[in-house]
Amino acid sequence: MSSFPPYNNPPLAKGDSGGFETFKRMTREEELKEAGWEKRFTMDEPRLSEMVEQYKELGFEVLLEPVDTSSEECAGCLTDPAFSDRYKTIYTRRK
Repeated sequence: MSSFPPYNNPPLAKGDSGGFETFKRMTREEELKEAGWEKRFTMDEPRLSEMVEQYKELGFEVLLEPVDTSSEECAGCLTDPAFSDRYKTIYTRRK
C-alpha cells in the first residue's frame, strides 16, 4: 500500500476573489486529487480488503484514508464512535 504524507498542515490553493488573489487551505481530498489520486468509495471489511487487492491486481496504487465525514452525503454511521474506525475511503492512481 502506498503512503502519503500525514494531513498536518495542508497546502494552500489559489482562489479568485473579485480580482484579488486569495489563498485557502486545501482539503485532504483536494490535496490527494492534486497528487493524482482518484476517490473511489468508502466501505468497511471484508469488502475493503477485497477491493484493495483487486485494484492492485489491475495495476493501481492504493491509498486508504480515514473517512472525511464533511464530504460524505450520509455520514450517520461514520460519525458513530462504535463504527467510525471500521470505514476507510479508497483512493487509487495509476502506477
